[in-house]
Amino acid sequence: MLKQAPICILLCLIGYLANSQTQLQQNWFNESELLKHVKTLSSDAFEGRRTGTKGAEKAKKYIINQFHALGVKPLTNKYSQDFSFGRRTKQYEATNVLGYIKGTKHKKKYIVISAHYDHEGIKQGQIYNGADDNASGVGALFSLAEYFKNNPPEHTVILAAFDAEELGLKGSNYFTKNPLVPLRNIIVNLNLDMISRSEKKELFVVGTETNEHFKSIIESYKKTPDFKLVIGHDSNDKLENWTYSSDHANFYKKDVPFLYFGVEDHKDYHEPTDDYENILPKFYIKAVNAIISVFKTIDTTL
Repeated sequence: MLKQAPICILLCLIGYLANSQTQLQQNWFNESELLKHVKTLSSDAFEGRRTGTKGAEKAKKYIINQFHALGVKPLTNKYSQDFSFGRRTKQYEATNVLGYIKGTKHKKKYIVISAHYDHEGIKQGQIYNGADDNASGVGALFSLAEYFKNNPPEHTVILAAFDAEELGLKGSNYFTKNPLVPLRNIIVNLNLDMISRSEKKELFVVGTETNEHFKSIIESYKKTPDFKLVIGHDSNDKLENWTYSSDHANFYKKDVPFLYFGVEDHKDYHEPTDDYENILPKFYIKAVNAIISVFKTIDTTL
């Protein structure tokens, strides 16, 4: 019995650490708050968050208020990076919302975590609320900010809520062409766009084909029956190529490494039925936890 005691103690310790890690991950952010943010941003009150509308202005103010409440510092004056552009016969006034959390070790090296906050607005009297696309990504930005309050990152993190993604990736295009930090100092862009629902319980990750380190991180993430991180939709598989499908494209064009997290299209994609009631909360929470886990590994190994 004396010889077996150290083994028992070791097994108990391993079990304790495993349970502690699980408990820690569960407490990375307030799950109810995450869901509340998505429900709010995708409510009729925001009128589909079309760029240049009152709904978009309301969304911008909401994001700024949350950043401020969560201790995210403004990267620009009052968090706003204003820009304008023309599309077809219309001129748009738009705003990126940008905040940052200073790194503890690599203050001049940056990880940009992005999510676009605009959507389709109102068409023929119907509000396109864009719960999955992309209130889900913006909600995740808030959960990440909450995580950073208790777990300061080693690299400085820029949280970017981009405008006008639906109108041609205009917000990220402006950001990368008018950088507020040197692009060479951005080590990766993690882009979140549609992360709250998948009948197959799959969250795809694009961008690993040119970075073996990122690939190993994603491949090592434990798959479960109710959640899987899946490498795919790059240029080297038979799936639709998503390399240019969202804001990460503009970082890729500037030779900034990226990882894009997103689900495959569903029946409510770009439909007025993309409502909060149709997201999958349990999957969404697991998705945000997975993104934080991937971030944590990148932050501490690069």
